Amino acid sequence: MFKKIKKLFYLYVLKRKYYRVGKCNVCGRCCQKIYVKHKDVIQTEEEFKKLQRLHPFYTYLKIIDKDETGLVFECTNLDKETNKCKIHKSRPGICRRYPQEELFKMGGNLAEHCGYRLEPIESFEDVFNKVCKKNKKIKK
Repeated sequence: MFKKIKKLFYLYVLKRKYYRVGKCNVCGRCCQKIYVKHKDVIQTEEEFKKLQRLHPFYTYLKIIDKDETGLVFECTNLDKETNKCKIHKSRPGICRRYPQEELFKMGGNLAEHCGYRLEPIESFEDVFNKVCKKNKKIKK
């Protein structure tokens, strides 16, 4: 019963399509090569400076590159020798919720050896059956 309530909550209240499962392997890759999306992916330093004034979390990031997607950042709280977060116990919510399905909506993916994965809340078969039922109702 709990599983069914959880599924409904994720699908209809949170509007999610995936569950986050697994655990952190402490590889530090999620703290490197970060794209920042506010409304769209941040493209300029001016946009980023405005965002830093609005949200304190972004003061932890530094620009390391720019590519066809936008500016690329890394977190200044990552200890490069240990691959551990220097502020792990007080890290921001955005870090605690990593990975979020928005990552995939932007075309991103998890690092190869990441301990997390996102699993569909509804199986392919469930979605397929819903579409078939909906199509039958339309045809009638």
